[in-house]
Amino acid sequence: MSVVALPVRTPPAARPDGADPRRSRSRATVTVDLAAGPLSPRVVRLLDLLGELAESGEGRLESGEGRAGPPVTEPRRAEAHPDEVIIHAGSRVVRHRGRVVPLTRIEYDLLLFLAERPRTVFTRLQLLAAVWGYEHAVMRTVDVHVRRLRAKLDTAVVTTVHGVGYRLADEAHVLVAHSY
Repeated sequence: MSVVALPVRTPPAARPDGADPRRSRSRATVTVDLAAGPLSPRVVRLLDLLGELAESGEGRLESGEGRAGPPVTEPRRAEAHPDEVIIHAGSRVVRHRGRVVPLTRIEYDLLLFLAERPRTVFTRLQLLAAVWGYEHAVMRTVDVHVRRLRAKLDTAVVTTVHGVGYRLADEAHVLVAHSY
């Protein structure tokens, strides 16, 4: 990971146009280039802090390859459900009840796969092929990961369809944010 930070310029004490110097804007740019693989807790915290700055209006996150773009903060909604699970697909961060939920790679991939395909039932074999990338494993592996995911999220996100497999629960409040 590389981080580039430009220093914040201090505004002049008095401006010739008579504008209040406290109202002038300073600018700091932080670029975070993330390597492939799991994020360390410190990097997750950095991304959380940047997101909090952007949401508060104190900072603005921009997208693009070295060019300014639209803010990439989470879309504003009228009111979030208290049990809402937010999946930040870009940073692989999952938030629930205001906290980051530490998930393994498979748990995250399983949750994202189901969240992107609501109201669709998947057999254990289909999930092994789609999430794990192979079918040569004990199908109970899926059961174990679903159980761990339910325990970590402490809410009904995945529903068992007896005799068939699993799907995202109808009552699950899951938002997939593709930018962050």
